[in-house]
Amino acid sequence: MLKISDTLTIPEGEIEFNFIRASGAGGQNVNKVASAVHLRFDITRSSLPDTCKERLLALSEQRVSRDGIITIKAQEHRTQEKNKAEALHRLHGMIAAAMVVPRNRRPTRPGKIARQKRLDIKKQRGDIKALRKRIS
Repeated sequence: MLKISDTLTIPEGEIEFNFIRASGAGGQNVNKVASAVHLRFDITRSSLPDTCKERLLALSEQRVSRDGIITIKAQEHRTQEKNKAEALHRLHGMIAAAMVVPRNRRPTRPGKIARQKRLDIKKQRGDIKALRKRIS
């Protein structure tokens, strides 16, 4: 079970793990041991709330496919357990970020003092440029 918050948990059955050999340097350990982890999580079939599903599907990341499947590959560590924990940590981060409801932006305008300060600076720049002119 992956605990996202006090009210939301994801059952282990919804998360699929595939263990593969890691790529890159590492010598004999990399060539013999399947320590890398491919985590697959189907957003559409999960028990997440609908609003969270919509936000996860709207992400424009490479990890989320068109079919709504999150794929995470973890291969930084030497052991399968640590790579599995790393992949779960990344999934937890993605889902926790999607659970946060974005606040609506209230459009604002510059205040009276800010507008006056801007005009004063413009006036100063104009005066400096006027001093560069040829004196007649």
